[in-house]
Amino acid sequence: MLRVGILTVSDRASQGVYEDFSGPAVRAYLEGALPYRLEFRYLLVPDEVEAIQGAILDLVASSGFVVTTGGTGPAPRDVTPEATLPLLEKPMPGLPEAIRAASLLDTPTAILYRGVAGVRGQSLILNLPGNPKAIPTCLGAVLPALPALFRLIGALDE
Repeated sequence: MLRVGILTVSDRASQGVYEDFSGPAVRAYLEGALPYRLEFRYLLVPDEVEAIQGAILDLVASSGFVVTTGGTGPAPRDVTPEATLPLLEKPMPGLPEAIRAASLLDTPTAILYRGVAGVRGQSLILNLPGNPKAIPTCLGAVLPALPALFRLIGALDE
């Protein structure tokens, strides 16, 4: 079994201005793509470093895979990478590189994606963009490496 924490980072969704669609898009993709029994936990926070870090640490405590969505662009309030990077014990730069490469085939602005990824304890943390349409491309770009990575870091529960 794999426990998955999904963190949506969005000022407006966290204030109820609009519904979050990116978090559910992550869940839907993973349910169809990963060969494990999955258990999900979901959090929604504003674009604030302390809130993001607190939520990531909360999810890491109970999840082998933590996916964040939102806050990865160049706008002033996009701070998810800055919040995530100090929490990583082992950065995994190849994952965001693969996401950028795959995304650039569809979207010229994908070069602006600043997400990071890495391992903390027995958890993989992966930043994704907040656009729900980008979720399949981004997760599809890294999916082939995930089973091996989950085994290597001990993210899977028996």
